[in-house]
Amino acid sequence: MSQSDHNPDARYANLLQSLREMGAAVVAFSGGLDSTFLLHAARQALENNVLAVTLVTPYMSKAEIEEAKCAARAMGARHEIIELPFPESIRTNPPDRCYLCKHSLFSHLIEMARKKGIGHVLDGTNLDDLGDYRPGLKALRELGVESPLLAAGLSKQDLRTLARAQGLDVWDKPAAACLLTRIPHDTRVDEDELRRIEQAELFLKDIGFSAVRLRSHDDIARIEVPPEQVTEVVRANAEHGIDARLKALGYRHVTVDLAGYRMGSLNKNGT
Repeated sequence: MSQSDHNPDARYANLLQSLREMGAAVVAFSGGLDSTFLLHAARQALENNVLAVTLVTPYMSKAEIEEAKCAARAMGARHEIIELPFPESIRTNPPDRCYLCKHSLFSHLIEMARKKGIGHVLDGTNLDDLGDYRPGLKALRELGVESPLLAAGLSKQDLRTLARAQGLDVWDKPAAACLLTRIPHDTRVDEDELRRIEQAELFLKDIGFSAVRLRSHDDIARIEVPPEQVTEVVRANAEHGIDARLKALGYRHVTVDLAGYRMGSLNKNGT
């Protein structure tokens, strides 16, 4: 077993070497831990021969878009934002939404890279993603999108450790996902509903719940926070009026999920 199998620093050195060999690259950049760390590494390896691109859709949180802008600016990275319409193939939030979405969005990104003469399009998939339900990965593989963090054998914990050591503020940033994950499958989605969910989550984050999901079931709001924070939501309601605030957004019932936050809790396979 090689040293790099044990040592995140050695795996990081391998990552930098693989990036240098590309010569130039486009990084799909959301501003989360994975893509920020990848962009940071690509900047070290390729300097100005890397372009960060944020694909903006109606089901992305506006706050996350602003965070991506700030993160790219802090790194001094070249950064472009491409606004795309809602793909009608996922308007009803089908079970294969992630596959269809990734295929649509990354097709745009690959075409943009081709026009700029850049032969490598990168995403922030890491080792932990192989253990999750990630149908979007199939689309990335079909399109030839490269995942250097995965190829280097870097896990989520490796990324947090390395990011903290290298002074990246995102080292402890909670995982994020698009707003469609808050809505049950086979439900028609409109922009008003997405903005309602976004406003509710922004309020909950503002009062101290950094890792939170607002699952929206028509007139029922189901709040998910880590299990150890479930009772804190009840206390926060007395102080901040969570029930009244969410009912003002149009919900009839406001609930707290006693099982706590689970990634992909609305997936039909239960993962």
